[in-house]
Amino acid sequence: MSWPIDAICARQMADFRGEEQSAIAKQALDGPVLISAQGIAGDQQADLVHHGGPDMAVHHYPLDHHDYWRGELGEHPLLALPGAFGSNIAMRGLVEGDVALGARFRLGSVLLEACQPRQPCWKIEHRFGEKAMVKRILATGHCGWFYRVIEEGEAQAGDSLEQVSEGMVDWPMSRIFEAIWGTSTRPDEGTLREIASLDPLADKLKAKVRGKID
Repeated sequence: MSWPIDAICARQMADFRGEEQSAIAKQALDGPVLISAQGIAGDQQADLVHHGGPDMAVHHYPLDHHDYWRGELGEHPLLALPGAFGSNIAMRGLVEGDVALGARFRLGSVLLEACQPRQPCWKIEHRFGEKAMVKRILATGHCGWFYRVIEEGEAQAGDSLEQVSEGMVDWPMSRIFEAIWGTSTRPDEGTLREIASLDPLADKLKAKVRGKID
């Protein structure tokens, strides 16, 4: 299957809160864009402890979820922007339950591999000027996910994201997110141990899951 993408987004760091900086306000890019193992050319992360690196090279937040947020926030102006949630890829038709850990996708000449769901942070609430957004993400699982780059190359808006392998179909991003951060069920130690053993999962997240067990 394949899905056309609306935009590829990136941003340099900018003032965000007081002396803090952030690049969460991603903006659509024109023309072909180089995508390497470290991410999209021209994109930055202010907090390199919690963001960036090969296992967070490309962030995907479904535009499908913008409809949910309109129901919660009304016609917030940020919801008209493709990179409102810090996403690098803007498209519809693919959500967390559809994307398995280790699934691979071709975008232009780039090969991507889904390697972890995104843990929400306070910057989303500050950007939107709305409280309790993180709580709603934890409850709904509208988290988005990250890809690592298996083959570097170029892509641009209008290209299609084509799935080329299914990955670990028993472990969609929605299930992993719910097991680690979700609020509808209590964390299960056996499930967490299994998650921590999944080869395609990002190493930092494996360590975080093991920390929850310990």
